[in-house]
Amino acid sequence: MAVRHRLIQASPSAVWAVLADGNRYAEWVVGTSRSDPLRGRWPETDAAIRYEVRIGPVRLYNETVVRRYEPGVSMELEAHAGALGTARIAIELRPWGRKCLVLVDEHPLQGAGGRLHNVGFEALIQLRHRAMLARLARLCESEAQDARRAPRRAPAASPVPGADGAGRA
Repeated sequence: MAVRHRLIQASPSAVWAVLADGNRYAEWVVGTSRSDPLRGRWPETDAAIRYEVRIGPVRLYNETVVRRYEPGVSMELEAHAGALGTARIAIELRPWGRKCLVLVDEHPLQGAGGRLHNVGFEALIQLRHRAMLARLARLCESEAQDARRAPRRAPAASPVPGADGAGRA
């Protein structure tokens, strides 16, 4: 079983915001070049996205289905990869102080991927996860940094004199 983790310098809610946006799937999942909603409301159970994989001039279209999710905490996906079969991908977010520990656990469910699964295949999945978690970290950390840099607005003054407590004895 390919299990990998990464400490991301962003809050779990910031990481979840990226994971919960099906249109952004291709931004952090290695091997995908595009993703679009297919059915349901991502990341609710049974929602699906269609993703594109480009291999030279060839374009393959597959789908990923949400099989289980707990908002802000975890999701379990079933990725369909055509002739390679399907895989279960579990993603868990754990608060780690003000940071987020992300754990990814993937293993084949059906098809050729399950029959070909061995130590070598496991090593490839580990490399893919390392790259995938690095992409996810870059996205989340960049957005968290941008949010910290954004100017904060001062609270609006109350239109009613004394409504803010000023002027009282």
